[in-house]
Amino acid sequence: MKSCEKLISEKSDYYIYTPSLTAKEMFFYPLYVGRFFYEKGYSLQRDSYDSFLLMYIRNGSLTLDYHESTTTAVSGNCILIDCYRPHAYHSEENCECLWCHFDGPLARRYYEMIVQRLGNVFSIAEAPYIAGCLEKIYLPFHQGKAIREAQISRYLTDLLSCLLLTQKEQTDGGNYEIMSEEVIAYINEHFAEEISNEDLAAIAGLSQFHFIRTFRKITGLTPHEYIISTRINTARYMLKNTSLSVKDICYRCGFSCESVFCSSFKKNTGNTPAQYRSSEER
Repeated sequence: MKSCEKLISEKSDYYIYTPSLTAKEMFFYPLYVGRFFYEKGYSLQRDSYDSFLLMYIRNGSLTLDYHESTTTAVSGNCILIDCYRPHAYHSEENCECLWCHFDGPLARRYYEMIVQRLGNVFSIAEAPYIAGCLEKIYLPFHQGKAIREAQISRYLTDLLSCLLLTQKEQTDGGNYEIMSEEVIAYINEHFAEEISNEDLAAIAGLSQFHFIRTFRKITGLTPHEYIISTRINTARYMLKNTSLSVKDICYRCGFSCESVFCSSFKKNTGNTPAQYRSSEER
């Protein structure tokens, strides 16, 4: 479809998609997708537009007014915003961009985690990959091909996952998500050993107080609770998949004695280790 908006070049096109019930329940899905050539002076302001919007600036620049701040995205930058909230953007020069309004069951959580890392306007080394995924979403619509929802969802999942894993080309502070991943990797490797908050805070490069508070905010658990959870989950696997005794499993999982293990196991699972082993749950 051709846009009827003022100051959008006739070279521009966009497409509207109505997802199936299956897509709404399972996938990321596009609602609107297009390639626009904004002319100098274009502006848009909305109170709400029920979706999330990802834009890749191919040429020129676009200025975003969002969350009481103004940021200009230039060629090679990405914009990611929650359009359920008021938003506005305008062009002070000609601008070309690929864009996709999308949603899905996990869209908000992905959005929140990405924006926490990168902000709403960002420059990343993986930007060409993001542009390529947007191109793959756009082309079937542009070429009039059948829309395969699982395939389109894959492209959206790939680009959003890429944004979760990447970092800004230039950062102005610590990345606590990355810090927590490093600490969790250490716990998973050493959970059967004695691990103190002091040890973990040193890995994170934070004071103990700041580390515990930050770790809990990100994971929902204190470091001690996370270690116990890891030990219990390992014990559950061993009880169901090995013939090791409860006592052997206790020590292999890092508990100080069998009584502490059994008490902690029952508190977390509702069963003693012996009851859990004999149950049919797997």
